[in-house]
Amino acid sequence: MRILPLLCAFASIAASAQVNNLSNFDRGLLHYGIQIGYSQSKFTIDYTEDDAVRQAMQGVTSYYNPGFHLAVIGDLKLLEFINLRMAPGLTLINRSINYAWSSQYASTHRNLDDWRGVESVYGEIPVDLKFRSVRYNDMRPYLTCGISYGFDFASLRNNKNRDDQSIVRLNTSDFRYTAGVGFDFYLRYVKFAIELKMSFGLPNLKIPDDDYYSRAIEKMTSRTFMLGFTFEG
Repeated sequence: MRILPLLCAFASIAASAQVNNLSNFDRGLLHYGIQIGYSQSKFTIDYTEDDAVRQAMQGVTSYYNPGFHLAVIGDLKLLEFINLRMAPGLTLINRSINYAWSSQYASTHRNLDDWRGVESVYGEIPVDLKFRSVRYNDMRPYLTCGISYGFDFASLRNNKNRDDQSIVRLNTSDFRYTAGVGFDFYLRYVKFAIELKMSFGLPNLKIPDDDYYSRAIEKMTSRTFMLGFTFEG
């Protein structure tokens, strides 16, 4: 979370350095823009209670991996300090699942994999409420909260596992709740924003299979942190 103090410092510098750009911008009812984002994603995993798997494996974890996000933004002014925002777009994610096999099981079974990579290409439809503060010179901080639906175009849901090529299959649909904080900067020609957003998946993404790689996971949900850069005109 070291990025938050940096954002605050940047916001302070920008607010004092710029004066009265786009003075009528917020009077408009509807604005459009684009967002480019850098993300870090992983799975939140509940380890299985299956005794056979627990004897073979000490645990399973997931670590954050980088991704990329691109979206088109539509921003509708509801009230003086509240906006409704939709940002349909694409998110490229490469998450990993790490397995810690017991030494006894590993000594009697060859070709065990310590990790599984899961690549996803999500078509996203997030809907957020944006709560804006009073504008200070050419800077305006805000908070967001909302929901998001994602459809994984790269899902291997319909692939069947084989003994020589086991995969972890995921459901194609994911629903998440989101929360974020950001700063709007009113530049000469556009409004630029820096935003830190967190999303937490709700449904269990795992599709049950009979191999240990899947059986080791009782429940698997998504978690993503995104640093976004927005341009509105």
